[in-house]
Amino acid sequence: MEPRFLLLSDVATELNVSDSQVYHMVRSGELPAIKIGGRGQWRVERAQLEDYIQRKYAETAEWVRGNPLVDRDTE
Repeated sequence: MEPRFLLLSDVATELNVSDSQVYHMVRSGELPAIKIGGRGQWRVERAQLEDYIQRKYAETAEWVRGNPLVDRDTE
């Protein structure tokens, strides 16, 4: 069974980005997370990560539609 909450380092591994990139995504509010414990450690709920990934797919698809690939060999 997969854990419900992930460490920021786990999220970084899942997304193949650095820990500091995930920290920035969390602190900016781009990726919802919670702080728990006396030391205020960040955790990202797996469902929130999956929602984030789906939003990024949708944003990318919209960007691709708005920025079609131009054939450079039209001489």
